[in-house]
Amino acid sequence: MSSRSPSFGGAFLLADTSTHHPPSVITQLRAIYSQLSGKEQQIADYILEHASDVVHLSITELADQSQCADATVFRLCRRLGFRGYQAFKIALASEVTNPKQSIYQEINLDDDDLGSIAEKIFTANIETLRDTQQIIDKEALMKIVSCLEDARRIEFYGSGGSAAIAQDAYHKFMRTGIPCIHHSDAHYQVMSASLLSEGDVAVGISHSGSNEDILEALRVAKESGATTIGITSYGKSPLVRLADICLYTTSRETVFRTEALSSRLAQLSLIDLLYVAVSLRRQEETIQNIQHIREAISLKRL
Repeated sequence: MSSRSPSFGGAFLLADTSTHHPPSVITQLRAIYSQLSGKEQQIADYILEHASDVVHLSITELADQSQCADATVFRLCRRLGFRGYQAFKIALASEVTNPKQSIYQEINLDDDDLGSIAEKIFTANIETLRDTQQIIDKEALMKIVSCLEDARRIEFYGSGGSAAIAQDAYHKFMRTGIPCIHHSDAHYQVMSASLLSEGDVAVGISHSGSNEDILEALRVAKESGATTIGITSYGKSPLVRLADICLYTTSRETVFRTEALSSRLAQLSLIDLLYVAVSLRRQEETIQNIQHIREAISLKRL
């Protein structure tokens, strides 16, 4: 799992020093119930009554079911000592699911053949994309598209699994005619960010929103005068506090297929969305560039 910022100082943990087994989520929830706010108790009530269903819900779905805000669900997870909703859900799943289903909750090792496994994985991926589409902030999207369209230069920063997303963004956006580059090395990111100025745009991609390399690069880019954009899955992350504008992804994770792996599909789709939107505004130049690229590739093959 990707690293995230430390839990809030007030997080409550029932640590058992006599053993090294993690405390039960349900036990923790009941222990701190009286300390929770009214809204947090609403969420706790739903979790206690529908624990086996909650492991299949996104944070937005749980918030809707308990008639609370996503931020309240996230805050409750932190009070329980988890770094985020996904960590909480994985711990809860280990308590309420069949052990043979624990590596991927939707899959039963006794009953599912490869065809069934394929169907369930593709369905989960489709739901990830649908969930992300539903939480897109259209106002933020319009601002980001305008910034990218008018940018003198665009730089994409990604580390680890997000490095491939940054590279894909560069691979697409070079067709628009806007000077752009991607960096996955932390030193290159900071060095390049220090040379940016007003009119430039730096895009930081981090599922957790807590990757120190990405944060440092965006911090330097912002100090240099560039507009900073973040793509992340966590609204309460340092990346969101740092970036000028953000877009968010969401995904349905399991123990085996980690959250960053699943959210990668949503990140790629957001990059596709931004590329197409900017290309439509720079349609003539983009079409000419695509043609030049095709001709160059064709000549190379001869």
